[in-house]
Amino acid sequence: MGLFGNAKTPLVGLDISSTAVKLLQLTESGGRYRVEHYAVEPLPPNAVVEKNIVEVEAVGEAIKRAVARSGTKARHAAAAVSGSSVITKIIPIQGDLDEDSLEDQVQLEAANYIPYPIDEVSIDFEVLGPMPSNPEMLQVLLAASRTENVELRQSALELGGLTAKVIDVEAFAMENAFKLVSDQLSVPKDAIVALVDIGATMTTLNVLRGQRSIYTREQVFGGKQLTDEVMRRYGLSYDEAGLAKRQGGLPESYEVEVLEPFKEALVQQVSRLLQFFYAGSDFNRVDQVVLAGGCGSIAGIGNLVEEQLGVPTVIANPLANMALGPRVQAHALAQDAPALMIACGLALRSFD
Repeated sequence: MGLFGNAKTPLVGLDISSTAVKLLQLTESGGRYRVEHYAVEPLPPNAVVEKNIVEVEAVGEAIKRAVARSGTKARHAAAAVSGSSVITKIIPIQGDLDEDSLEDQVQLEAANYIPYPIDEVSIDFEVLGPMPSNPEMLQVLLAASRTENVELRQSALELGGLTAKVIDVEAFAMENAFKLVSDQLSVPKDAIVALVDIGATMTTLNVLRGQRSIYTREQVFGGKQLTDEVMRRYGLSYDEAGLAKRQGGLPESYEVEVLEPFKEALVQQVSRLLQFFYAGSDFNRVDQVVLAGGCGSIAGIGNLVEEQLGVPTVIANPLANMALGPRVQAHALAQDAPALMIACGLALRSFD
């Protein structure tokens, strides 16, 4: 199975993050998507560290619970490997090759771009089209991940009762889901948009131009820092702190002493990521910021980013225009929506 894989059977999108397993299954009719099944199942601390699976059994158990809770009957899944464990490169390949020769040529070329022994790596590629500067050459997107990263995800899925049909790359899943968000934006389709996914421990910037990714960068920062501070200050367990963060019930001092400083830190992180992008590219601005990930649900965070960075900012909701199946609770789904971008991009692989 390649990294991109191919899907025709009903698939669940399964995003394995550092703190939770997020499952989403979509159907499509008349050009409109419908959320049939969804579940978010927390992971024990350190089962996944910075998106690397450490305790495969614990992740498998969480997947099994998510499948049961969601009520899905699908047994095939699309999952993803994360940016830091994936090498992606656009490489030039001769344009006049048949399919088999193209595959052989990509395998040969890959060895020049990948710092691991080629037999330890899973490779896939996608032809993007002719090279603008030389139409006789093709631009080919090469994606490679160490085979053990792919196999750990396959094992976790199997333990959870699912078969991995597609192993994608998180950045591509994000790009896939972005199409669903783009019509909520106030900028034209060819605009430069910064999609910032602020998860539990990692924040990922994905800059898109004309809805294609042109830059990605990760840094260690996320909602877990807020959870840790709530635990420390109010003497709560990890689970209690996570629940209190979402459902309220913390002392009045929480807003001013804990939440506000975290929000300020979050804005600084977004600003820093954008500075890296400007420094490493020909651009010195973005037209819009889209906030995704669990921290996108923090009240007022979009306004704060917009005020301090001077860039129009929206919160991602890839499910905004979808119908809901009878098993799906609208309120819970709406709250989780910003964190479901990757799961949504993976669930869309059902319709490839």
